[in-house]
Amino acid sequence: MIKYIGSKRVLLPLLLETISLVQGSGSVLDLFSGTSRVGHALKRAGYRVAANDHNAYAVALATCYVQADSTDHLKAVRRLVDELNSLPGRPGYFTETFCERSRFFQPKNGARIDAIREAIAAKGLDPELEAIVLVSLMEAADRVDSTTGLQMAYLKQWAPRAFNDLELRVPDLLPRAASGKGSALHLDALEAAEQVEADICYVDPPYNQHKYLGNYHIWESLVLWDKPEVYGVACKRIDCRERDSVFNSKRESGAAMRTMLERIRSPHMVVSFNNEGYFSREAFEQMLACRGEVFVIEKDFKRYVGAQIGIHNPKGEKVGEVSHLRNTEYVYVATRDKRVLDRLRSLTSPQASVAQSQSTAQQLRLPLD
Repeated sequence: MIKYIGSKRVLLPLLLETISLVQGSGSVLDLFSGTSRVGHALKRAGYRVAANDHNAYAVALATCYVQADSTDHLKAVRRLVDELNSLPGRPGYFTETFCERSRFFQPKNGARIDAIREAIAAKGLDPELEAIVLVSLMEAADRVDSTTGLQMAYLKQWAPRAFNDLELRVPDLLPRAASGKGSALHLDALEAAEQVEADICYVDPPYNQHKYLGNYHIWESLVLWDKPEVYGVACKRIDCRERDSVFNSKRESGAAMRTMLERIRSPHMVVSFNNEGYFSREAFEQMLACRGEVFVIEKDFKRYVGAQIGIHNPKGEKVGEVSHLRNTEYVYVATRDKRVLDRLRSLTSPQASVAQSQSTAQQLRLPLD
């Protein structure tokens, strides 16, 4: 998986256990799928997953890790990866934009990316197969970039991994889930909430004003291959200025969240959020109360690596100090099914404590890792 702020890698075991206690099989709608790390794990566990995101790179990831099945594509992917790995570099748009005008990648790797991406575009592949190969290229580029995990800026000095040679690998494709074939959706979250029916809806919304498109604009350009006009030191896509989401707006996100919660067509909801977002735990509990009783699991984690290093400007120069090194992740479950709430109480351990919160929610504070 690519480096990604908000990744649920460390929270994944807890999410999987929680979702299994809500319902052990069936369908899950992931409204903000991002890297599809959660959707991929749910597919592995047997759920039929519908993964939705409004960014094209995230839809490619969802197509690869949720929709495409290994039994359909693995042989062809292996052949294509070997073929594309053998291509010599040929500098083009990517090299000029992200290696010369900016310094996200070494030119030798930029030239390889250009050559491979042009070859993929020329093949006219089946959409699922093309998405898998694009994910292979995206992940290969991620392994040789020179950032702290965000594409808002690149490092002043080359990261050691940037000197490595770009190499495609076969993504971790899964066979079809026991509950049925998954799907990748390219919809606004409010549209997906209204259109897709599932047993469980998992929601991992944006936390603040920082748009994922701006944070990962290179992947968007790599997947779309539209060679857009760019601006600034980081060479962002020009549409980073235009493509907005109400969930990134402090003024509009509350109303958008309430509307989304009302539209969701699932009897159970699981939501992950943290204490750095627009909404406090209490505010989120109140919003979720429209979906039934709310159970809250609280866990402490290290912040992402970029936050631990500090604040840097687009030239990679440090301009701020680290404010804190840890944050609190919340997993909310909203349901009207009393049996589900009883099963969730089984998450308690000798070190954990359960208490009734001031709202309608129940809280479970888990021990630190």
